[in-house]
Amino acid sequence: MLRGVLFSLGLLSGTILSQSAFADTATLQIIVSKDQQSMTVYDGEKVVTTSKVSTGKAGHTTPSGIFSILEKRKYHESNIYSNAPMPFMQRLTWSGIALHEGNVPNYPASHGCVRIPTGTAKAIYDMTERGVHVVISDAPVKPVKIDNANLFVPLKRLPSEPLFPNTDLRPTAMKKAADGSYDVAMAGTDPMPTGSLQAVVPEDAAPLRILIHRRGARETMLDVQTHLTDLGFDAGVADGIAGPMTREAIAGYKRWKGLPSGGTLISKEFLAALYNSAGENAPPAGQILVRRNFEPLFEAPIGIKDPEQALGTHFFTADHLERNAETAEWHAVTLKNEMTEDEMKQLGIDKPSDANLPNAAVAALDRLDISKEVRERIGELMTNGTSLTITDQGLGPETGKGTDFVTLTRSQANIAQAGLNQSQPKPVRRSKRDSYIGGIGLY
Repeated sequence: MLRGVLFSLGLLSGTILSQSAFADTATLQIIVSKDQQSMTVYDGEKVVTTSKVSTGKAGHTTPSGIFSILEKRKYHESNIYSNAPMPFMQRLTWSGIALHEGNVPNYPASHGCVRIPTGTAKAIYDMTERGVHVVISDAPVKPVKIDNANLFVPLKRLPSEPLFPNTDLRPTAMKKAADGSYDVAMAGTDPMPTGSLQAVVPEDAAPLRILIHRRGARETMLDVQTHLTDLGFDAGVADGIAGPMTREAIAGYKRWKGLPSGGTLISKEFLAALYNSAGENAPPAGQILVRRNFEPLFEAPIGIKDPEQALGTHFFTADHLERNAETAEWHAVTLKNEMTEDEMKQLGIDKPSDANLPNAAVAALDRLDISKEVRERIGELMTNGTSLTITDQGLGPETGKGTDFVTLTRSQANIAQAGLNQSQPKPVRRSKRDSYIGGIGLY
């Protein structure tokens, strides 16, 4: 029987292996330790190569977090620092962080990038592709094999046949993003049949990038726009942005319910009334977002048990997918994530996470409540190299057009509070070439 209805909507230089030695470069990941000034390339748990590196010096700290290679150039000149040469450049953020060849003393010496020694930089450049993940951590970490029922598994291909041929479709259940490039399953909307579940994805298709985070102001606004439109107040496209149409719809609903028109645009009183009008309780605490090829696919609400406790930041990668057996191997890395008291309060967190606890990644997975529909859609689409990031913070400024999910484990507020970047890079010259794009969130 067909599955349920879908929502509409990756030391010293070691032995270098060439790219041809790998069956699937999508399963590679690079881990940089700022404490040890080292880099290790992994394929699952297997060490492919190691190298010493030089990260950002005082005042120019290299950001810690989860990145992926956005762009590769054999020769590049810095847009910020007087056209400084950056051979074998592999860009990690559009704001200027990259891996590249450079001088590598035994201490942090760069302006934020990760410098790799001559020779090693070319070898690593040759073995990677766009999309390979790069994890930058303070303390050394390594991927560990993990088994958990909440991790996604590939699903067998289904017979190609129409879904519900005699069923009327309900267009009100489908919500499009502002750019129309992905589908959004909102809290409280009905699942919508969309034709056939047999969307055949080649096994060599680009891997999925999955992000799970706490719902915030953007997700609340998506719900507000969806519910207002369903109630007859046209809030425009559900994009999470309070534009003129959304503000007019909010004002109209407040007049209808006799709510105060001044003060906070979205108050607790307003939300309680709106969810009640929509026949719902408060929305789930989490959100899951999915991308492929640096483009959004879909997102949906999920539940988080004990939401007052921080989830922490955990990164999972899948390889050895066996679709017919519906199995995959997952590896996990847990990163220390530091938040300020204000950031925790804003997220409703009373208890911080502890990255040093054994099985911290398993504990985070166990707290997630993901619907069957979302699991099945991901199972149909996932391929080797699919990754999952769990974090408390939402989409940061580095996640935008032409990126995977970029997760920073130390916010700018936390960096400022710790006094790690007391001086900022002074732009000397910026090229007008199209290689620089500001981080603009799409979701």
